[in-house]
Amino acid sequence: MLRKPKIERFNESVLSKYQIYNSILMTLPFDEISNTGVLLPLFSELCQTGYDKGKNPTEIVEKFFSKYYDSSAEEEKNDLLFRFIQYIERQVVLFDAIEDSAFTVVNNMDGRGTLRSVKEEAEEKNEVADLRNFLQKFKVRPVLTAHPTQFYPGPVLGIITDLSQAIKNNDLNEIKTLLAQLGKTPFFKQEKPTPYDEAVSLIWFLENVFYHSVSKIYNYIQHNIFEGEKIDNQIINLGFWPGGDRDGNPFVTSEITLKVAERLRLTVLKNYYRDIRKLKRRITFKAVDKLIAELEENIYKSIYVSPEKPLTTAEETAAVLQNIKEILIAKHQSLFVDMVDDLINKLNIFGFYFASLDIRQDSRIHHTVISNIVEESRKLGLDIFPDNYEKMSEEEQIAVLGKLSGKLDPKLFDNTTTRSTLQSVYAIKEVQKVNGEAGANRYIISNNGSVLNVMEVFALVRLCNWKNPTLDIVPLFETVDDLSIADKVMEQLYTDKVYAAHLSKRGNKQIIMLGFSDGTKDGGYLMANWSIYKAKETLTEVSRKYGIKVVFFDGRGGPPARGGGKTHQFYASLGPTIENEEVQLTVQGQTISSNFGTLDSCQYNLEQLISSGVANDVFDEEKNRLQETDKSTMQELADISYQAYVDFKNHPKFLSYLEEMSTLKYYAKTNIGSRPSKRGKSDKLDFSDLRAIPFVGSWSQLKQNVPGFYGVGIAIETLDKRGELDRVKSLYENSTFFRTLIENSMMSLTKSFFKLTEYMRKDEEYGEFWTIIYDEYQRSKSVILKITGDKDLMQNTKSGKASIEVREKIVLPLLTIQQYALRKIQQLRKDPKADERQLVVYEKMVMRSMFGNINASRNSA
Repeated sequence: MLRKPKIERFNESVLSKYQIYNSILMTLPFDEISNTGVLLPLFSELCQTGYDKGKNPTEIVEKFFSKYYDSSAEEEKNDLLFRFIQYIERQVVLFDAIEDSAFTVVNNMDGRGTLRSVKEEAEEKNEVADLRNFLQKFKVRPVLTAHPTQFYPGPVLGIITDLSQAIKNNDLNEIKTLLAQLGKTPFFKQEKPTPYDEAVSLIWFLENVFYHSVSKIYNYIQHNIFEGEKIDNQIINLGFWPGGDRDGNPFVTSEITLKVAERLRLTVLKNYYRDIRKLKRRITFKAVDKLIAELEENIYKSIYVSPEKPLTTAEETAAVLQNIKEILIAKHQSLFVDMVDDLINKLNIFGFYFASLDIRQDSRIHHTVISNIVEESRKLGLDIFPDNYEKMSEEEQIAVLGKLSGKLDPKLFDNTTTRSTLQSVYAIKEVQKVNGEAGANRYIISNNGSVLNVMEVFALVRLCNWKNPTLDIVPLFETVDDLSIADKVMEQLYTDKVYAAHLSKRGNKQIIMLGFSDGTKDGGYLMANWSIYKAKETLTEVSRKYGIKVVFFDGRGGPPARGGGKTHQFYASLGPTIENEEVQLTVQGQTISSNFGTLDSCQYNLEQLISSGVANDVFDEEKNRLQETDKSTMQELADISYQAYVDFKNHPKFLSYLEEMSTLKYYAKTNIGSRPSKRGKSDKLDFSDLRAIPFVGSWSQLKQNVPGFYGVGIAIETLDKRGELDRVKSLYENSTFFRTLIENSMMSLTKSFFKLTEYMRKDEEYGEFWTIIYDEYQRSKSVILKITGDKDLMQNTKSGKASIEVREKIVLPLLTIQQYALRKIQQLRKDPKADERQLVVYEKMVMRSMFGNINASRNSA
């Protein structure tokens, strides 16, 4: 039987079911919901027809009230708008659950990019041996971060999981019950979560999803590609930032770090305990029954009796299981060996740490700490730094820092930043002592722009009684300027005798992090992505020159503007000039729940990442290699778009537009993350202090998505006007890298809706600025269709486009309410006699409307 096209599968399994179950949601036996359910479709239709007729949000809302609502009381009208918001939030949850339930129907779990497809292609090309060799060294490392782009509280995530399963089972009674529960479950968090709360939320995904999906993938590879042979490689390992990411988050303390590390360990031990209990029910034979009983007792006591110090190690546990396996093979016809193998594999992958906890802090903080230690150590009579250290050249300071070691007591320092930074290093040592070295063995330096930034951290670590640290120092290059000198910074480090000796002890392996989010915020979409591509090439070249194995760790967000989108296609397109033995990337907020939130989606997307490495190495094709002529075109496009973006950023209305016309200032009030929305403490908005997430998210709420396309249109049009469009077409046809950039930009354009804010065109202060953005949107859309030869955006990914269209239709009333409230706030602020209570109501309306829009977009921030 022929498999139906993906768009047909989407329409049958997602769209049709949504229409059916949404009608059930509409008729739930609650007065508020039933009343809202009748009025919302009328409001939604009015929004669609209103924007088509050129109406603004205020006119649409006021027409709705005059036509369908009897009450003239402002309070009652606002109450209805709040109920609309609550209802739409639940519609989004329902759509999420339906999409999750249909994942294996809509997506081909054995199709291109899956492990089965990779295995079959290797067999056809007679490259199975090459595939095995590659998988013995290749790794994928998703790093879960708590960046505030996830608006679903824990109870709602639980409902989505259960609802998805009920829909998959076509259990109508259960669906009705869960929809009723959803109707009464609050979405809004009254208080900001602590970093520990964030960690607990994400550990749920480790415990319930990654633990099972990762081991399933590993077992498949072992049995089907290695034919049961041992693999001396984890293939997948996990990273974790909540509780360790101190950059801009004063609430992450060393106590929190230790608490999160303990929670990670106890969670994975509980998972092992459950598996051992299942194993014990099967292994009831002589000689092995006692071994499994002792193992069960040790793990149990390590969780509940001695949680602070396990009674056994991962290595000891694996050794006992290996002994059990050998006895089963020798004496019991290999009964249940597969279950034992599965647990051994899990221990090799997750250890007693589950996911490696990364520590991150800003380079400017480290510099401040070093300066404070220099000053305070003199007062304390500690002979650490030379008297003239501050007057030394940077090269001389680097030489001094390389020679430092000792045992500084954090309690000696009154400065809280100095004390907490030193305590964080001691915390890493403590985590390694209990969870094993892999429990926390990386220190990431944000805003790294020099050798001095790295050596200051190296010195701080060695001053914490750690002369030979079992720790990787990871510089994070983020801005366009920092990316352009990254290779020179690393070459100087590779030739520094002290640092080179440290690298030698770390297996001559250097991890380098590259920031897509801040890169795009700093240099625009094309330049940021091209700068990172070039930086990877030059860093690969200089690392190979000095015999260093470089590993790139990509700081990616959800949307294309922050390095998201079709991520696996980026990795498949890199070619041999970029080191690719490991794929490491951050997975943030909504992207965790949307791409890795279920067993099926997690397995599918992890397999796609593995296959991207295979495609780039084992099945390497010429199409992944950028030729010099194409590189020249790409550089020219990047330069033109960069200048256009810089001019746009320097527009006198740029920052005030975001402050006055967008939801930027409301991000800090949403209580979705523990981290402040900007780095600095000043009330005045400074672009350099602004976090990438609220920056990109604010454009998304406006449905303008500037960071995902601005500069693309101007750059391509410039070459077109010179009669050189064929160069761009050639680049698009020859380069998977550029093609992926354009496809992701199409997604940003598809999610834009300028009719929502067209009223701004007539605004005295911001009309010209809005027009600049709109013109570039139209220009980008036009030239992209020109080079691709397509008639419509995303016409080759119809199911993806259909999903976006449904979600956009669901949230259109929500966006209308948000803009209506923003306009009300602007009016009230101009009126000196305005009622302050009204202002509070409309500000709350803006804030509450953000949740559903972000969740519906799934990768908007």
